[in-house]
Amino acid sequence: MTTREVLISGAGIAGTTAAYWLREAGYTVTVVERARAPRPGGQTVDLRGAGRTVVERMGLLDRTRAMAVTQRGIAWIDAYGRHRAEMPVEAFGGRGIVSADEILRGDLAAILYEAARPGVSYLFDDSITGLEQDEDSVLVSFEKIAPRRFDLVVGADGLRSVVRRLAFDRELEAFHPLGLLNAWFTVPAEIDLDNWYLMYNAPGGRVASIRPGRSPTEQKAALSVRSTESLDREDLGSQLSLLERHFADAGWETPRLLAAAGDASDFYVESMGQVRLDRWSRGRVVLLGDAGYCPSPLTGLGTSMALVGAYILAGELADANHPATERDPVTEAFDRYERAHATLRRTGSRTAARRGEWVRPDEQAPSRARLGFHALVPAVADATADGAHLRQGRCDRPAELQDQQEHGALMRASGHERQPSGP
Repeated sequence: MTTREVLISGAGIAGTTAAYWLREAGYTVTVVERARAPRPGGQTVDLRGAGRTVVERMGLLDRTRAMAVTQRGIAWIDAYGRHRAEMPVEAFGGRGIVSADEILRGDLAAILYEAARPGVSYLFDDSITGLEQDEDSVLVSFEKIAPRRFDLVVGADGLRSVVRRLAFDRELEAFHPLGLLNAWFTVPAEIDLDNWYLMYNAPGGRVASIRPGRSPTEQKAALSVRSTESLDREDLGSQLSLLERHFADAGWETPRLLAAAGDASDFYVESMGQVRLDRWSRGRVVLLGDAGYCPSPLTGLGTSMALVGAYILAGELADANHPATERDPVTEAFDRYERAHATLRRTGSRTAARRGEWVRPDEQAPSRARLGFHALVPAVADATADGAHLRQGRCDRPAELQDQQEHGALMRASGHERQPSGP
């Protein structure tokens, strides 16, 4: 096996984690990213279960814990800011939606980037425009630099993946909208949260929320609305106008949030949806994270799926350098990656559908937020508590786990000894 040159599209959590592990496995890794630098901002993300295990194996757990956001839990409030229901981080044994192990997405991305950067080439402010495959490689065209040839291409470029659009015939069928628009941005710390993540459900399928930031001078806000309107991602003015139209009379602190949204340097709005594909690979192109199986931010599983998926993919590609079958070792590695990660993907899809009911309740059912949440927690806890969803029941069958040719990545993700290693 001579596969050595790998291009990763996307310098987010999935792409940077894959870059780290592929470098450790002895590959020459290049990462291309449309942004001019690692993207800051974003809300908090959970580091629990299998995702936390991956971060721990990278030697980064202490750093992430040092940057964790301090919060007491989630509180549902009314238009006067009064707590109507609370769920502390200790609820469900610390396995609820809000946990003590949460870090801002931008902080986690920066930690992963610093860990992956040595030995990895980064091409910022550029993007892929074309992919031409043959049996052994992929010729990649870029917006700014000359075309280059790589042995493999990994699409880790998010919900609107360029790699998915260029390499997969069913791109138009892959995205499944959930009928929800969501905006995230940083606001000045002008509201006394008392370290609670506050969520306000307004009539008409509207939700406003504020949670603590890592700095005492800032907080993280979100505005969500049930809507199927088209979104112009290049026009900030139209995005802000859309939010103002929906939230002008919503009550609580929404006027303050709308004013802050226009000044926020990290303002971002997106149509919520899932990515569903029968296959995550085609030839020598493979998808990772949201590009291949976005469960939507509603699930709280996206970060874990990205971290675990990157770890499994790198491990299987490391094993591909020591093929034990007559099949193409890259195809074999991609097949094992898909089988190993399929259970978590299915859990994420089911969870998104259920969580959509409590995060965007309608005016006819004001109590659905709490009821839906309680119904959801066991499913999320099962999906994030440990790596059982990856083992597919194999942890109780030691003889099968000793078989080095059967789901090697499952062993690694489940806490067994083998980890990605060089060829």
